[in-house]
Amino acid sequence: MIELETLVPFRDLSAAGKRLLHQARVSDVPAPSGPILHKGQRISGAYFVARGRLRVYSLSPSGVEATLYFIDPGETCVFALNSLFNDLLYPAWVQAESPTTVALIPGPVFRELFAREPAIQDITVRALSTLVFRLMAELEQIHSYKLEQRLANLILVHASAEGVLRMTQQQIAHHLGTTREVVARLIGELAAAGLVETGRGAMRVRDAAGLAGVIAA
Repeated sequence: MIELETLVPFRDLSAAGKRLLHQARVSDVPAPSGPILHKGQRISGAYFVARGRLRVYSLSPSGVEATLYFIDPGETCVFALNSLFNDLLYPAWVQAESPTTVALIPGPVFRELFAREPAIQDITVRALSTLVFRLMAELEQIHSYKLEQRLANLILVHASAEGVLRMTQQQIAHHLGTTREVVARLIGELAAAGLVETGRGAMRVRDAAGLAGVIAA
């Protein structure tokens, strides 16, 4: 079991704060799986990712998904914090991108930690400011980039250090807010141009400079 106090947001808690943290409920979420939070749900606490990754997304009336932001290890869900502090229903959907360990800190416990622990105040403010920049970046891409440019950007931003992007075409389609068929066509064009190499559930970057050129075109 992951010890929460070893995670960056909680390392500097006081002894009393760490005792409060023991009231958190830690659970493992398999992937792929259905939504673990859905629009209109009441929020009972603050969610922190200990391992893996969560995707927060919107869903159009026609069923098309579009990624709003990701929650990586050590990060918290800002929408959940906003719902918790303002007594609002959750405004989006959340699912695990990979096998993920999530800690739920009950609402009253998190409010007490926020009131007394500078480390919790700091991570909350940082999470809010980070989300603003991420959402602005996504909006900028939607309004100024063509779909093939957004795809090239996604590949470069989310590929590993070895140049491998482990996302299915359906996951990429959900992230970009389009269909798998469109993504398959665009990936095929990138592969034909020698920019990527495709495989089952993943692709490898063959020409990073060429992908950057697609974005700049």
